[in-house]
Amino acid sequence: MENDKYSNSSNKEGKCPIHQEQDGGIGADHSQSSGKCPVMHGGNTSTKSTVMDWWPNALNLDILHQHDTKTNPLGQDFNYYEELKKLDIDALKKDMHALLKDSQEWWPADWGHYGGLFIRLSWHSAGTYRTSDGRGGGGSGNQRFAPLNSWPDNVSLDKARRLLWPIKKKYGNKVSWADLIVLAGTIAYENMGLKTFGFGFGREDIWHPEKDTYWGAEKEWLAPSDERYGNLEDPKTMENPLAAVQMGLIYVNPEGVNGNPDPLKTAAQVRETFARMAMNDEETVALTAGGHTVGKTHGNGDASILGPDPESANVEEQGLGWHNPNKSGKGRYTVTSGLEGAWTTHPTKWDNGFFEMLFNHEWESVKSPAGAWQWEPVSIKEEDRPVDVEDPSIRHNPMMTDADMAMKVDPIYKEISLKFMNDPAYFSDTFARAWFKLTHRDMGPKANYFGTDVPKEDLIWQDPIPAGTTNYNVIAVKEKIAATNLSISEMVATAWDSARTFRGSDMRGGANGARIRLAPQKDWVGNEPNRLKYVLSILEPIASEFGISIADTIVLAGNVGVEKAAKAAGYDITVPFSPGRGDATDEMTDAASFEPLEPLADGYRNWIKKDYVVTPEELMLDRTQLMGLTAPEMTVLVGGMRVLGTNYHNTKHGVFTDNVGELTNDFFVNLTDMNYTWKPTGANLYDICDRKTGKIVWTATRMDLVFGSNSVLRSYAEVYAQDDNKEKFVNDFIKAWVKVMNADRFDLN
Repeated sequence: MENDKYSNSSNKEGKCPIHQEQDGGIGADHSQSSGKCPVMHGGNTSTKSTVMDWWPNALNLDILHQHDTKTNPLGQDFNYYEELKKLDIDALKKDMHALLKDSQEWWPADWGHYGGLFIRLSWHSAGTYRTSDGRGGGGSGNQRFAPLNSWPDNVSLDKARRLLWPIKKKYGNKVSWADLIVLAGTIAYENMGLKTFGFGFGREDIWHPEKDTYWGAEKEWLAPSDERYGNLEDPKTMENPLAAVQMGLIYVNPEGVNGNPDPLKTAAQVRETFARMAMNDEETVALTAGGHTVGKTHGNGDASILGPDPESANVEEQGLGWHNPNKSGKGRYTVTSGLEGAWTTHPTKWDNGFFEMLFNHEWESVKSPAGAWQWEPVSIKEEDRPVDVEDPSIRHNPMMTDADMAMKVDPIYKEISLKFMNDPAYFSDTFARAWFKLTHRDMGPKANYFGTDVPKEDLIWQDPIPAGTTNYNVIAVKEKIAATNLSISEMVATAWDSARTFRGSDMRGGANGARIRLAPQKDWVGNEPNRLKYVLSILEPIASEFGISIADTIVLAGNVGVEKAAKAAGYDITVPFSPGRGDATDEMTDAASFEPLEPLADGYRNWIKKDYVVTPEELMLDRTQLMGLTAPEMTVLVGGMRVLGTNYHNTKHGVFTDNVGELTNDFFVNLTDMNYTWKPTGANLYDICDRKTGKIVWTATRMDLVFGSNSVLRSYAEVYAQDDNKEKFVNDFIKAWVKVMNADRFDLN
């Protein structure tokens, strides 16, 4: 595996292909002024081509509109898990093992083995994951699209994906690109001698680039790290939610901090970056060493002559990029990272060679043929040098990156490395588990795994939850809850707080497991600990009486509150409910890993922890997207939550109704009423006044008024404000509510 940082992504300007004829030519259109194209150009060809270009401060709802079903060529009825049942896993694995040693002339394998390339493909797909928002990772096949397919760190991975195409073509819909890309690295390790920990299928493909992942504010690839840190000397000051140190890199700069070799400084960046991927020090050393036990870096040539990246390349390149005109441009003349060389003597074999090479030699900093900083041994026996990728009679010096040297220089990393060197079996097992975690971290619980190689062992990072009871009298439980003195707002808010932690980005959080009653969630300020403790004190005895989970009881209580509110509004409706949630324990919960799930704001309960650089409504969009909700679902839920009185600490902001506790469309009716005026009174506060008298009737926040100010959201608000859509509002609210409550019920999907 290697980090790739050299590429030429410059775009070439071109004229409109429509206008090939001059005035008077055959087919000339004299109704058009000279040189003006009659065809509307796309987003990359005009100076101001989108709404956001003209009005950059407008609320951009694109994050909620992505992955529309119209972009999926497989259709709305396609079910990947049903297709997986048809997959011959053994045959697929056999074909992949064969591919590893089937060197193709158009892109020959180093030493006749594609193992290193496929491991890097899998790694760079899964390695974009970060715990802060759960985004990134290999769970969607996103590496096929921009910007990832054209990152400097992903040079030549376009070739790896293309090598997999014959297998994808053969197995078709029965295996996703996402699964195939991640599987490739696991099979490569097996082929080279590692006993892997297992593999789970189940990653569903997306069909266009994701717009919800923030990769940094830089305007150029590989801009200096300083732009991401409050203080470059303190890696913990790296901007959240980022994990990589520079735009276009997966992890850290292989040459050193900002390209300056200094293993101790690099060690600090490595530690923070891997921590943001949910890896501890031992896992970090294992992954670094295991990733560099096989394969090589490529920098035997001039990086400046590489052609454009895949997104910038001309059509004749057919989706490939970084064309290298240097001699063959491949094999020994390949240029990717700019560093050049293998790490070990036997780079197609799983062994302990990385540690032996690292600790049995002294190293010096030198420049590669491409001009990149790398480390090479001061002296080394001829037989310990790896052979050339094309000619086994030629041997070259091995190399190390600055991050590799950090494993020897940093005291903590060194101690772990020596332990691994002296116990190869322990190293292999630790790496196999860390690799499994790296490649499955964003899949959520084991319920989402499919296949014959899924490990039976429950791992704490999978957030295990025991199965819950399904055979009980739901109506009796609801009657018992309804007979308590819990208010509608207490029941609804508690159920919402339990479920809102769900993140579709990595399938974590949600109401299942009832972790809201465990540390750290029970103490989160956004969960109103005192109110939560009181509600749980009433619901827990009911759960015990009926022998059911607290998780089910919390959701049932929320449903009871919604049903009461609907009935008060004149609608006798039963909220759909699916029993079977279980209760997690402290022993099943990695409390520290749940810290990033703490909400910093919740537009649905009209709460924000403190002022942030981004606006409250932008934070609401982020939360909405993570929960997997659409813009209309967000709209109807906010309107309903307001009239149910679920605001944080019972504030009245946005509660545009005189009938709190009734599930009416009053929020939208009064939001769109032109008898009012709207006046700012603070950074995030507004008075809504009677237009004639000037009397304050309501108060609001930006998270309320955005539904009247944003043209798209207003169009939804107007639908729910209509006199003929009162019942539609109630029905749509309940559908969206159930979607949130069941977001983490993977057993139902």
